[in-house]
Amino acid sequence: MIVCKSPEELARMRVANQIVAGVLQELQAMAAPGVTTADLDATVEARVLASGATPAFKGYRGYPASLCASINDEVVHGIPSMRELVQGDIVSLDVGVLIEGFYGDSALTVAVGEISDEADTLLRVTEEALELAIAEVCVGSRVSDIGHAVQRHVEAQGLSVVREFVGHGIGTKLHEEPQIPNYGEPGRGPRLAEGMVLAIEPMVNVGKSAVRVLDDGWTAVTRDGSLSAHFEHTVAVTAGGPEVLTRRSSDVRAVAAGSAAPAS
Repeated sequence: MIVCKSPEELARMRVANQIVAGVLQELQAMAAPGVTTADLDATVEARVLASGATPAFKGYRGYPASLCASINDEVVHGIPSMRELVQGDIVSLDVGVLIEGFYGDSALTVAVGEISDEADTLLRVTEEALELAIAEVCVGSRVSDIGHAVQRHVEAQGLSVVREFVGHGIGTKLHEEPQIPNYGEPGRGPRLAEGMVLAIEPMVNVGKSAVRVLDDGWTAVTRDGSLSAHFEHTVAVTAGGPEVLTRRSSDVRAVAAGSAAPAS
């Protein structure tokens, strides 16, 4: 069942998602050579608890940390460790919180120092795909319009869309209906209605789309070892169009991408 949020519930979701946005902006500044993903995880837990919220991921289905940190060929759900970031890495940082009964969820992939042109293109295209997907979020559109916008843009740039993982509704549960694949034909699936809140999250690979999960039971990596990027925003469907609840002030490139012309 798809749950539409009332104005009061949406106000609570704004609080949760702005906590996530603030934490991610701090992590973005921290990600540098020599920093461990365990350092980043500790920062997430401390900042989330100080805000009065609870880390949403820690303990969720047994996940052991407050942050998902996925480096290079790791797609999603990377478990923080004492591994140090090095110059040229890219790292996906995924944060969720729970406060006053409502969840917030967002992710971005950041460059660690100077990165290759290939990696920079991957980050740019994935972020653009997210913004083009967000532009499809309006009353009366179909869920599949979102994924179609991602697939169309990504594949036009010679990259591939991960199909094993999808976006989702979000509210009093971290994962609600509907599921939001990052591919597919437009005009299918449920219609978007005012009050729906969606976590839209393209996952894009330089190589082929196939992924596998490591023996830790969580970390998903590309089967061919190619780089992967992941960007996510939580977005509310409103009468006036999409409202990005997790927008960060650091989203300079993302905001510009939202006005990009769709790929031909």
